[in-house]
Amino acid sequence: MEIYWLLGIPVAGGIFLALWGCRRNAPEINALFSFLTLLAAAALTARIVEHGPLLVGGQGWFFIDSFNVFLVALTAFVAFTTSLFSRPYMRIEKEHGRLNDKRLRLYHSSYQIFIAAMLLALTTNNMGILWVSMEAATLATVLLVSLYRTPASLEAAWKYFILCGVGIALALFGTILLYFAAEKILGSGGTALLWTHLNGVKAQLEPTVLQLAFVFLLVGYGTKVGLAPLHSWLPDAHAEGPTPVSAVLSGLLLNVALYAVMRSKVLVDGALGNDMAGNLMMGFGLFSVVLAAFLIKRQTDVKRMFAYSSIEHMGLITFAFGMGGPVANFAALLHMTMHSLTKSAIFFAVGHATQSAGTQLMDGIRGLIKTNPTIGWGLMLGTVAILGVPPFGVFASEFLIITTAMHEHPWATPFLLLALGVAFAAIFGKVQPMVFGETELPKLPYQPALTPVFMHLGLVLMLGLFIPPYLAAWYRQAAQLLGG
Repeated sequence: MEIYWLLGIPVAGGIFLALWGCRRNAPEINALFSFLTLLAAAALTARIVEHGPLLVGGQGWFFIDSFNVFLVALTAFVAFTTSLFSRPYMRIEKEHGRLNDKRLRLYHSSYQIFIAAMLLALTTNNMGILWVSMEAATLATVLLVSLYRTPASLEAAWKYFILCGVGIALALFGTILLYFAAEKILGSGGTALLWTHLNGVKAQLEPTVLQLAFVFLLVGYGTKVGLAPLHSWLPDAHAEGPTPVSAVLSGLLLNVALYAVMRSKVLVDGALGNDMAGNLMMGFGLFSVVLAAFLIKRQTDVKRMFAYSSIEHMGLITFAFGMGGPVANFAALLHMTMHSLTKSAIFFAVGHATQSAGTQLMDGIRGLIKTNPTIGWGLMLGTVAILGVPPFGVFASEFLIITTAMHEHPWATPFLLLALGVAFAAIFGKVQPMVFGETELPKLPYQPALTPVFMHLGLVLMLGLFIPPYLAAWYRQAAQLLGG
C-alpha cells in the first residue's frame, strides 16, 4: 500500500543515515531517500485522483483525500529539491569549518525524520496522532536549527522549543476538549478522535466545547504557523539554522500546521453553524499580514527579512481560509503552493549568496549579478515572484484573495493593500542593491547548484500563465472539502 511506503521510506532513511550518515556520499543517500519518498507520494496521489478518498488501516487510522494528498505531493517535492540543494551547500559549510562529520550525520538523519513526521501529520486520521507527529516535527527541527552550535543558534533553537512547546501544549488541550465532546457521541476509545468519525457526527457535538477547543487549537497550531503575535521564534530559527532548514520550515512545516487548523475548522463549522472559526482566522491572519509587512522594513539580515515575508504570506493564506467559500479556499490552496515553491527557491539562492559573501547582512551582499549571474537572477526572479508581480502564480492567488475580500469583507481590503504595498517596497528596495549593486568581491570559484531554484520558479511561472484543467479541478475539489 502506497501510504506505508510513503511513511516507511523516510523513517528508514532517518535510521540508515543515523547509523551510516558520516560517509562521504551521505548527501546523495539523503537525496535518494527523498526521491523515493517523492515516488511514493506520486503513486498515492495518482491513486486518490483515480479512486477518490481512501481509508487505510484496520479502523481507518489513515485518511487521504484531495486536500491532504495535495499537501503530501507538495511536501515530498519540496523535500526532494531541498535535499538536492543541500548536497553542495552542506559540503561547503563543512569546508568552511562550520560543520563536522558528526553534525552532518545529525543533519541528514534529522532531515529524514522531519519529513516523516510531516507526512504522518498529513495522512493520519487520528487527531491525537496528528498532535504527536507535530510534536515530533518540532523536536526534529530543534536539532536542525541548533546544528551550528553557536550561541545564537542555540538561543534560536531554545526559543523555538519553548514557544512551540507552549503552543503544542495548548493544541493538546484543544485535542482533549475535542475528545471530551466526541466521547458522548462516539464512546470512549481512540476511535473517538478519528477525523472521519468526528466529521460524520459534527452536527451533534457540543457547540460550546467545540468553540473552546478551536480557540486552543488555533492558538496552539497557529504558533507553528507563525501567526502574530505568536511568531517571534520564526525569524530567529530561519536566521540561525542552515539554509536548507529555512527552506523546509517556510515551504513545508508552516503548511502542515495550517492543515491541522483547517481540519479542526471543518469540525467546528459543522458543530456551530456560524462563522466564529473563520472570523478568528481572519483576525489572526490580517494582523500577521500587517505586522510582518512593517517589520520587514527594519530587517538587516536577509534570512530574517524573508522569514518575516513567510509570516506575511501565511497570514494571507490564513485570512483567505477564514473567509471560506469556493473562491477563497481555492485561492488559499493555490497560494500555499505558490508560496512553498517560491520561498524555498528564494532560500536556495540566498544560501549560495550568503556563502559567497560570508555574511547574512544585506549591506555585505552586493553585485550578485557580477559575482555569479545565476545566483543574482535566481534571487531577483524569486523576489519578483513572491512580491506578486505578474505573470508569476503568486499574482493570481493574491488577486483572487484581494478581490474576494473586496466583495465579502471590504473593510479588510485597505489593510491588505497597505500591507502588501509596504512589503513590496521594503523587500524590493533591499534586494535590488544586493543583485545589481557595486561590489569588489571576486567571482565564485565554483558553480552553484541552482537547478532547484529555476525548477521551482518555472513551475510558479507556468501556474501563473496556465493552470492545467486537472490541477484546477483538484484545487476546486479540495476547496469544497473545506466547506466551499
